[in-house]
Amino acid sequence: MKLDDLETPAALVDVGRMRANLRRAAEYCRAHGLAWRPHAKTHKTPELAAEQMRLGATGVTVATPREAEVMASTVDDILLAYPPFGASKIERLMRLPEYVRLTVGLDSAEALDALAAAARRAGRSVGVLVELDAGMGRVGLGSPEHAVELARRAAQTEGVEYRGIMFYPGHIRGPVAEQDAALATLNARLAERIGALEAAGLRPEVVSGGSTPTFWRSHEIAGLTEVRPGTNIFNDRTTAEIGACHWDECAYSVLATVVSTAVEGQAVVDAGSKALAKEELRAEGGGYGALLDRPDVPVRAVSEEHGLLDLTNTGWRPRVGDRVRIVPNHVCVSVNLQERLWGVSGDEVEAEWEIVGRGRSAWAGRAQVAAG
Repeated sequence: MKLDDLETPAALVDVGRMRANLRRAAEYCRAHGLAWRPHAKTHKTPELAAEQMRLGATGVTVATPREAEVMASTVDDILLAYPPFGASKIERLMRLPEYVRLTVGLDSAEALDALAAAARRAGRSVGVLVELDAGMGRVGLGSPEHAVELARRAAQTEGVEYRGIMFYPGHIRGPVAEQDAALATLNARLAERIGALEAAGLRPEVVSGGSTPTFWRSHEIAGLTEVRPGTNIFNDRTTAEIGACHWDECAYSVLATVVSTAVEGQAVVDAGSKALAKEELRAEGGGYGALLDRPDVPVRAVSEEHGLLDLTNTGWRPRVGDRVRIVPNHVCVSVNLQERLWGVSGDEVEAEWEIVGRGRSAWAGRAQVAAG
């Protein structure tokens, strides 16, 4: 197949760029003695998780039971970095294949006790990482005392195994070169909590953290043992704007067709919020994406099926029927809107991957994985 054979909008992955991104990430982790546990929420496809494992990942991170079920088809070490609550969610986790080494991040006794009870009923042991608030103020325990209390409870509870701590520095989103102060604060916060755990005889074997914006400075975080970047398999406009990647390392784009040029100074494409997502740029620039080959042409506005290209700063004037490739602000939410990814090399379509990790319901392929 050729790109021209695809109906738009279509989600494209430049296979060469993606593999180069993965190799760089793996080499960086090896060089700094860090375990690489990429977050599968970005791609949601078992084939790409298998590629990450082939290149050196120790396991993957997931956010939902559905993602865990899907990733279990190719990965035997999974971290659910989200506290599961509700009997149906926990029971789905307990039905993962026995060969899966499952770890769960959580920050409450309620979530811990429910998980442990289910694990005992299922006759399996589940690892636990106590989640700390690294400064984002979203989830995670805020004090060393509370971290020690929950870690001790996990260590003493049958059915679970205390393995360490996790955190997410999602509040550090500025340019990579300007993260010094924020990383220093994070280091101090983390050192205080690790020190309290060690003093209580609860030294964390695993200290799991990291994000794509901070990924290339992960070696500066004292005590860190593993990193969980998601976005950097593909990268996106935000990642490029803050200096966490170069523009030519953006591997994901949405192929779209120009459908109207009737209004002066703009062109309308058939990729709107249902293909790109309506997420603001977490950096300077504005808009909801930019053209891959013309990053100075942003998607100024989106409605459900319309994307408005701003032509005011370019002499380029597309015609109706022309095709463009758009790099979205945030790749993870754009991928979640697609049914499949098309792996491309130049104008050739090399692969088709169904995004089976989308959604909330139990994965239909789970039974075959368990039986296989």
